Amino acid sequence: MNATFNLVMDIIGTIAFAISGVMVASKKKMDLFGINILALCTAVGGGMVRDVLIGVTPPVMFRNPIFVIIALVTANLTILILYFHKKTTRKSIESLTTQLLFIFDTLGLAAFTMDGVNAGMAVHTGIFLPAFLGVMTGVGGGIIRDVLANELPQVCVKQIYASASIVGSIITCLFIKYGETNTAVILGFIIVVLIRVLAAHYRWDLPTIEYYEDKQK
Repeated sequence: MNATFNLVMDIIGTIAFAISGVMVASKKKMDLFGINILALCTAVGGGMVRDVLIGVTPPVMFRNPIFVIIALVTANLTILILYFHKKTTRKSIESLTTQLLFIFDTLGLAAFTMDGVNAGMAVHTGIFLPAFLGVMTGVGGGIIRDVLANELPQVCVKQIYASASIVGSIITCLFIKYGETNTAVILGFIIVVLIRVLAAHYRWDLPTIEYYEDKQK
């Protein structure tokens, strides 16, 4: 993949996930330090997991702190924007927070999924490893964010989340093998976003198993 194109994916994912981390932290009423920590873990957590899995040590976030800087700058700019809108009604703020969380979580998921696929292709040109790394990079930061925020990870309960990353990763890997890499990545990015948007709009969910305890014992 073109280095500039890969950098764009990294920046989009970092900014998007940093903002989503701030959104979750604000809902949890965390202080300034907590917000920054959550934003940072969300933004670079998935990439760190990916690097550890493929033996890239120390992870890129420590060797090239530019993404850490981007995440922290984004987080604090978002905090300022939220601060100056603090007089907005509670209902409006909650609605805006929910919408922004969905938008940036989706963009981050798509961008980092493609970034993980690219990292996997650099190690092995098959399908399974790049697709697996795509999913882990895409959902890893969100899982860390939700665990730190004391919430059940969205990947386990939210509409179609990891599934969108899986489909996008596999399709991207297939197109990379038989087409032009940048085109494949753009297509994969669009597919992940499209699946997430359609799932939210039509309220698609994966099946769940409901267990009701017998209270008549």
